[in-house]
Amino acid sequence: MTSDRITNFLEALCILGEERYNLVQSLRKEVLALDESISEEVKYGGILFSAVKPFCGIFSYSKHVSLEFGEGASLPDKHGVLEGEGKLRRHIKLLKQEEIESRHVREYLALAFNAARSA
Repeated sequence: MTSDRITNFLEALCILGEERYNLVQSLRKEVLALDESISEEVKYGGILFSAVKPFCGIFSYSKHVSLEFGEGASLPDKHGVLEGEGKLRRHIKLLKQEEIESRHVREYLALAFNAARSA
């Protein structure tokens, strides 16, 4: 069930641009399709997703949408799409919906979700 905070966040995002809103919604759908136990909350200016513990977040910026992994540095990156050089975090920048497939988002989401569940 979607909370009022999620609904309000998405409505505000829609006002900023339909294309970005649609990309966020598509990513959100991919995350929630992983498992019915996944929870979501608005935090840090984006939507955070948890399964036992937080495993990813979707953040909308002026020129792109970022799918961020709190422990992304530990994920295998066989497609070379994870960005970032910090100790823990990694992200995938997306400009359009077609990149969800071309940047292998489902695969990275599954890796992060499974890592969070086994923690």
